[in-house]
Amino acid sequence: MVRRLISSSRSEIRKMSASDLKTSILASEGRTVLCQNFIGHTLCEGTTNAEVSQAFGADMIFFNGYSMDTSVIQEGLIVEEWNEATETFDTKQYRLKEMKKLINVPLGVYLECGAGDDATTSTAPEKQLIKNDRIASKENLEKAIQEECDFVVLAGNPGTRTSYQTIVEATRQAKAVVGDKMLLFAGKWEDGVFEKVLGDPQVPMSTHKQFVQELIDAGADVICLPMPGCRPGITVEDIRELTTFTHTYKPGTLVMSFLDCSVEGADDDSIRQCTLWSKMTGADIHAIGDAGLSGMSSPEGIYTMSIALKGRRLTFRRLGAGGR
Repeated sequence: MVRRLISSSRSEIRKMSASDLKTSILASEGRTVLCQNFIGHTLCEGTTNAEVSQAFGADMIFFNGYSMDTSVIQEGLIVEEWNEATETFDTKQYRLKEMKKLINVPLGVYLECGAGDDATTSTAPEKQLIKNDRIASKENLEKAIQEECDFVVLAGNPGTRTSYQTIVEATRQAKAVVGDKMLLFAGKWEDGVFEKVLGDPQVPMSTHKQFVQELIDAGADVICLPMPGCRPGITVEDIRELTTFTHTYKPGTLVMSFLDCSVEGADDDSIRQCTLWSKMTGADIHAIGDAGLSGMSSPEGIYTMSIALKGRRLTFRRLGAGGR
Protein backbone atom coordinates (compact mmCIF):
# COMPACT_ATOMS: atom_id res chain seq x y z
CA MET A 1 0.00 0.00 0.00
CA VAL A 2 1.36 3.43 -0.96
CA ARG A 3 0.94 6.73 0.82
CA ARG A 4 -0.21 9.93 -0.82
CA LEU A 5 2.62 11.59 -2.75
CA ILE A 6 2.53 14.85 -0.81
CA SER A 7 3.42 12.92 2.36
CA SER A 8 5.82 10.39 0.81
CA SER A 9 9.58 10.53 1.28
CA ARG A 10 12.42 9.57 -1.05
CA SER A 11 12.64 5.92 0.07
CA GLU A 12 8.91 5.40 -0.47
CA ILE A 13 8.86 7.13 -3.87
CA ARG A 14 11.80 5.13 -5.21
CA LYS A 15 9.87 1.89 -4.59
CA MET A 16 6.74 3.04 -6.44
CA SER A 17 5.66 1.46 -9.71
CA ALA A 18 3.87 3.61 -12.29
CA SER A 19 0.56 2.32 -10.95
CA ASP A 20 1.63 3.12 -7.38
CA LEU A 21 2.61 6.66 -8.39
CA LYS A 22 -0.76 7.21 -10.00
CA THR A 23 -2.54 5.98 -6.88
CA SER A 24 -0.31 8.17 -4.72
CA ILE A 25 -1.13 11.28 -6.75
CA LEU A 26 -4.85 10.51 -6.65
CA ALA A 27 -4.66 10.09 -2.88
CA SER A 28 -3.12 13.57 -2.58
CA GLU A 29 -6.54 15.06 -3.43
CA GLY A 30 -5.49 17.76 -5.87
CA ARG A 31 -2.48 19.08 -3.96
CA THR A 32 0.45 17.81 -6.05
CA VAL A 33 2.92 20.41 -7.40
CA LEU A 34 4.77 19.60 -10.64
CA CYS A 35 7.67 21.76 -11.87
CA GLN A 36 8.98 21.98 -15.42
CA ASN A 37 12.70 22.67 -15.95
CA PHE A 38 14.31 23.56 -19.27
CA ILE A 39 17.74 22.00 -19.65
CA GLY A 40 19.81 25.12 -20.32
CA HIS A 41 21.66 27.62 -18.16
CA THR A 42 20.77 27.21 -14.51
CA LEU A 43 19.16 29.93 -12.43
CA CYS A 44 21.56 29.62 -9.51
CA GLU A 45 25.29 29.03 -9.87
CA GLY A 46 26.53 25.79 -8.38
CA THR A 47 23.22 23.94 -8.45
CA THR A 48 20.71 22.52 -10.92
CA ASN A 49 17.23 23.91 -11.49
CA ALA A 50 15.81 20.59 -10.34
CA GLU A 51 17.50 20.98 -6.96
CA VAL A 52 16.16 24.52 -6.63
CA SER A 53 12.66 23.41 -7.65
CA GLN A 54 12.74 20.66 -5.06
CA ALA A 55 14.03 23.04 -2.40
CA PHE A 56 11.01 25.31 -2.92
CA GLY A 57 8.29 22.64 -2.80
CA ALA A 58 8.07 20.54 -5.99
CA ASP A 59 6.44 17.12 -5.58
CA MET A 60 7.36 16.12 -9.14
CA ILE A 61 9.78 17.50 -11.76
CA PHE A 62 10.14 17.02 -15.50
CA PHE A 63 12.81 18.13 -17.95
CA ASN A 64 12.02 20.07 -21.13
CA GLY A 65 14.63 20.06 -23.90
CA TYR A 66 16.26 16.97 -22.44
CA SER A 67 18.32 15.08 -25.01
CA MET A 68 18.02 11.32 -25.11
CA ASP A 69 21.41 11.30 -26.88
CA THR A 70 24.04 10.68 -24.21
CA SER A 71 26.73 12.44 -26.29
CA VAL A 72 24.93 15.82 -26.15
CA ILE A 73 26.26 18.32 -23.59
CA GLN A 74 23.43 19.62 -21.39
CA GLU A 75 24.63 22.59 -19.36
CA GLY A 76 21.73 22.49 -16.97
CA LEU A 77 22.77 19.08 -15.65
CA ILE A 78 26.49 19.73 -15.13
CA VAL A 79 27.40 19.42 -11.46
CA GLU A 80 30.48 19.45 -9.27
CA GLU A 81 31.14 16.43 -7.06
CA TRP A 82 33.69 16.14 -4.27
CA ASN A 83 36.24 13.41 -5.00
CA GLU A 84 37.49 12.03 -1.69
CA ALA A 85 40.39 10.20 -3.32
CA THR A 86 41.89 13.31 -4.93
CA GLU A 87 40.35 15.82 -2.51
CA THR A 88 39.20 17.95 -5.42
CA PHE A 89 35.91 18.75 -7.13
CA ASP A 90 35.16 16.81 -10.31
CA THR A 91 32.88 18.28 -12.95
CA LYS A 92 30.34 15.80 -14.26
CA GLN A 93 27.28 15.87 -16.47
CA TYR A 94 24.39 13.95 -14.96
CA ARG A 95 21.74 12.00 -16.83
CA LEU A 96 18.21 11.73 -15.45
CA LYS A 97 18.94 8.40 -13.79
CA GLU A 98 21.91 9.94 -11.96
CA MET A 99 19.85 12.99 -10.97
CA LYS A 100 17.87 10.66 -8.75
CA LYS A 101 20.86 10.78 -6.38
CA LEU A 102 20.11 14.48 -5.89
CA ILE A 103 16.34 14.59 -6.32
CA ASN A 104 13.86 12.94 -3.97
CA VAL A 105 10.70 13.27 -6.08
CA PRO A 106 9.53 11.56 -9.31
CA LEU A 107 11.39 12.69 -12.46
CA GLY A 108 10.10 12.77 -16.02
CA VAL A 109 10.91 14.06 -19.50
CA TYR A 110 9.04 16.09 -22.11
CA LEU A 111 9.07 14.52 -25.60
CA GLU A 112 7.96 16.62 -28.57
CA CYS A 113 4.96 15.66 -30.71
CA GLY A 114 5.20 18.47 -33.26
CA ALA A 115 5.19 18.16 -37.05
CA GLY A 116 8.04 20.64 -37.64
CA ASP A 117 9.50 24.02 -36.72
CA ASP A 118 7.46 27.20 -37.24
CA ALA A 119 9.59 30.31 -36.69
CA THR A 120 6.53 32.62 -36.73
CA THR A 121 5.21 31.20 -33.45
CA SER A 122 8.43 30.07 -31.78
CA THR A 123 9.89 31.61 -28.64
CA ALA A 124 13.33 30.95 -30.16
CA PRO A 125 12.90 31.38 -33.94
CA GLU A 126 16.64 31.14 -34.56
CA LYS A 127 16.83 27.65 -33.06
CA GLN A 128 15.74 24.23 -34.25
CA LEU A 129 13.17 22.89 -31.80
CA ILE A 130 12.18 19.60 -33.40
CA LYS A 131 15.23 17.37 -32.97
CA ASN A 132 15.50 13.62 -33.29
CA ASP A 133 16.90 13.29 -29.77
CA ARG A 134 13.89 15.08 -28.22
CA ILE A 135 10.87 13.70 -30.07
CA ALA A 136 8.42 11.02 -28.97
CA SER A 137 10.00 8.29 -31.09
CA LYS A 138 10.16 4.59 -30.27
CA GLU A 139 13.92 4.87 -29.78
CA ASN A 140 13.65 7.77 -27.34
CA LEU A 141 10.85 6.13 -25.39
CA GLU A 142 12.96 3.00 -25.00
CA LYS A 143 15.83 5.16 -23.76
CA ALA A 144 13.46 6.81 -21.28
CA ILE A 145 12.72 3.37 -19.85
CA GLN A 146 16.44 2.64 -19.58
CA GLU A 147 17.00 5.94 -17.76
CA GLU A 148 14.27 4.98 -15.29
CA CYS A 149 12.00 7.92 -16.03
CA ASP A 150 8.95 7.90 -13.81
CA PHE A 151 6.76 9.58 -16.42
CA VAL A 152 6.80 11.07 -19.93
CA VAL A 153 4.98 14.25 -20.99
CA LEU A 154 3.73 14.21 -24.60
CA ALA A 155 2.90 17.61 -26.10
CA GLY A 156 4.61 20.36 -28.09
CA ASN A 157 6.54 23.53 -27.33
CA PRO A 158 5.51 26.78 -29.06
CA GLY A 159 6.67 26.85 -32.67
CA THR A 160 6.55 23.08 -33.26
CA ARG A 161 3.26 22.83 -35.20
CA THR A 162 1.75 20.47 -32.67
CA SER A 163 -1.79 19.30 -33.39
CA TYR A 164 -4.37 17.17 -31.63
CA GLN A 165 -3.67 14.39 -34.10
CA THR A 166 0.11 14.37 -33.63
CA ILE A 167 -0.34 14.12 -29.86
CA VAL A 168 -2.88 11.29 -30.11
CA GLU A 169 -0.62 9.35 -32.47
CA ALA A 170 2.39 9.89 -30.19
CA THR A 171 0.38 8.73 -27.17
CA ARG A 172 -0.74 5.57 -28.92
CA GLN A 173 2.82 4.75 -29.95
CA ALA A 174 4.19 5.57 -26.50
CA LYS A 175 1.71 3.26 -24.79
CA ALA A 176 2.74 0.42 -27.09
CA VAL A 177 6.39 0.98 -26.17
CA VAL A 178 6.30 1.74 -22.43
CA GLY A 179 3.22 -0.24 -21.41
CA ASP A 180 2.83 0.10 -17.65
CA LYS A 181 6.48 0.95 -16.96
CA MET A 182 5.84 4.69 -16.59
CA LEU A 183 2.99 7.18 -16.55
CA LEU A 184 1.99 8.93 -19.78
CA PHE A 185 0.96 12.59 -19.61
CA ALA A 186 -0.63 13.96 -22.81
CA GLY A 187 -2.57 17.05 -23.82
CA LYS A 188 -2.38 20.55 -25.23
CA TRP A 189 -1.81 23.55 -23.01
CA GLU A 190 0.63 25.48 -25.24
CA ASP A 191 1.49 26.12 -28.91
CA GLY A 192 -2.03 27.53 -29.27
CA VAL A 193 -1.41 29.40 -32.54
CA PHE A 194 -1.08 26.41 -34.87
CA GLU A 195 -4.02 24.64 -33.21
CA LYS A 196 -5.95 25.87 -30.18
CA VAL A 197 -5.24 24.59 -26.69
CA LEU A 198 -7.74 22.50 -24.77
CA GLY A 199 -10.51 24.66 -23.34
CA ASP A 200 -10.07 27.50 -25.84
CA PRO A 201 -13.51 29.15 -26.30
CA GLN A 202 -13.01 29.42 -30.08
CA VAL A 203 -13.32 25.63 -30.31
CA PRO A 204 -16.57 23.81 -29.42
CA MET A 205 -16.47 22.00 -26.07
CA SER A 206 -17.53 18.83 -27.86
CA THR A 207 -14.30 18.95 -29.90
CA HIS A 208 -12.21 19.34 -26.75
CA LYS A 209 -13.96 16.37 -25.15
CA GLN A 210 -13.45 14.26 -28.25
CA PHE A 211 -9.71 14.99 -28.10
CA VAL A 212 -9.57 14.07 -24.41
CA GLN A 213 -11.46 10.85 -25.12
CA GLU A 214 -9.04 9.94 -27.92
CA LEU A 215 -6.04 10.58 -25.65
CA ILE A 216 -7.45 8.35 -22.92
CA ASP A 217 -8.31 5.63 -25.42
CA ALA A 218 -4.74 5.89 -26.77
CA GLY A 219 -3.33 5.19 -23.31
CA ALA A 220 -2.86 8.52 -21.54
CA ASP A 221 -2.79 8.27 -17.74
CA VAL A 222 -2.85 12.04 -17.20
CA ILE A 223 -4.59 14.66 -19.37
CA CYS A 224 -2.78 18.01 -19.56
CA LEU A 225 -4.90 21.18 -19.61
CA PRO A 226 -4.07 24.90 -19.44
CA MET A 227 -4.52 26.62 -16.09
CA PRO A 228 -7.20 29.33 -15.86
CA GLY A 229 -5.68 32.78 -15.76
CA CYS A 230 -2.58 32.14 -17.85
CA ARG A 231 -4.02 31.81 -21.36
CA PRO A 232 -6.61 34.07 -23.07
CA GLY A 233 -10.21 32.98 -22.64
CA ILE A 234 -9.50 29.95 -20.45
CA THR A 235 -11.99 29.87 -17.57
CA VAL A 236 -12.41 27.86 -14.40
CA GLU A 237 -15.78 26.60 -15.65
CA ASP A 238 -14.43 25.23 -18.94
CA ILE A 239 -11.42 23.50 -17.38
CA ARG A 240 -13.62 22.12 -14.61
CA GLU A 241 -15.94 20.66 -17.26
CA LEU A 242 -13.02 19.01 -19.06
CA THR A 243 -11.61 17.76 -15.75
CA THR A 244 -14.93 16.25 -14.74
CA PHE A 245 -15.29 14.65 -18.18
CA THR A 246 -11.81 13.12 -17.85
CA HIS A 247 -12.50 11.77 -14.37
CA THR A 248 -15.83 10.24 -15.38
CA TYR A 249 -14.99 8.94 -18.87
CA LYS A 250 -12.37 6.61 -17.42
CA PRO A 251 -12.25 6.71 -13.60
CA GLY A 252 -8.67 6.77 -12.37
CA THR A 253 -7.44 9.01 -15.19
CA LEU A 254 -5.74 12.09 -13.74
CA VAL A 255 -5.72 15.73 -14.82
CA MET A 256 -2.81 18.17 -14.82
CA SER A 257 -3.52 21.91 -14.92
CA PHE A 258 -0.54 23.83 -16.33
CA LEU A 259 0.55 27.40 -15.49
CA ASP A 260 2.60 28.67 -18.43
CA CYS A 261 2.62 31.52 -20.99
CA SER A 262 5.47 33.08 -18.93
CA VAL A 263 3.00 33.72 -16.10
CA GLU A 264 5.20 31.34 -14.10
CA GLY A 265 7.55 34.30 -13.84
CA ALA A 266 4.84 36.68 -12.61
CA ASP A 267 4.40 38.12 -9.12
CA ASP A 268 3.40 35.85 -6.26
CA ASP A 269 -0.13 37.23 -6.03
CA SER A 270 -0.85 36.34 -9.66
CA ILE A 271 0.54 32.82 -9.20
CA ARG A 272 -1.47 32.36 -6.00
CA GLN A 273 -4.68 33.43 -7.75
CA CYS A 274 -4.10 31.12 -10.73
CA THR A 275 -3.32 28.27 -8.33
CA LEU A 276 -6.58 28.72 -6.44
CA TRP A 277 -8.51 28.84 -9.71
CA SER A 278 -6.71 25.67 -10.74
CA LYS A 279 -7.72 23.94 -7.53
CA MET A 280 -11.35 24.90 -8.21
CA THR A 281 -11.22 22.96 -11.48
CA GLY A 282 -10.70 19.67 -9.64
CA ALA A 283 -7.31 18.98 -11.25
CA ASP A 284 -5.11 16.37 -9.57
CA ILE A 285 -1.74 17.95 -10.45
CA HIS A 286 -0.88 21.63 -10.70
CA ALA A 287 2.14 22.33 -12.90
CA ILE A 288 4.28 25.43 -13.15
CA GLY A 289 6.32 26.03 -16.30
CA ASP A 290 9.91 26.81 -17.19
CA ALA A 291 9.58 30.26 -18.78
CA GLY A 292 10.28 32.35 -15.71
CA LEU A 293 14.02 32.94 -15.58
CA SER A 294 16.85 30.67 -16.79
CA GLY A 295 14.75 27.61 -17.55
CA MET A 296 12.40 27.48 -14.58
CA SER A 297 9.67 29.44 -12.83
CA SER A 298 10.59 31.85 -10.10
CA PRO A 299 11.48 29.75 -7.02
CA GLU A 300 9.18 31.95 -4.97
CA GLY A 301 6.38 31.06 -7.39
CA ILE A 302 6.83 27.34 -6.67
CA TYR A 303 6.71 28.04 -2.96
CA THR A 304 3.63 30.25 -3.37
CA MET A 305 1.85 27.56 -5.37
CA SER A 306 2.71 24.92 -2.77
CA ILE A 307 1.51 27.04 0.15
CA ALA A 308 -1.74 27.88 -1.68
CA LEU A 309 -2.42 24.21 -2.50
CA LYS A 310 -1.47 22.46 0.72
CA GLY A 311 -0.54 24.99 3.37
CA ARG A 312 2.61 25.36 5.45
CA ARG A 313 2.47 21.98 7.22
CA LEU A 314 2.68 19.82 4.11
CA THR A 315 4.96 22.25 2.26
CA PHE A 316 7.46 22.25 5.12
CA ARG A 317 7.23 18.47 5.30
CA ARG A 318 8.29 18.21 1.66
CA LEU A 319 11.16 20.64 2.23
CA GLY A 320 12.34 19.14 5.48
CA ALA A 321 11.71 15.40 5.40
CA GLY A 322 11.51 14.56 1.70
CA GLY A 323 15.00 13.06 1.60
CA ARG A 324 14.41 10.28 4.12
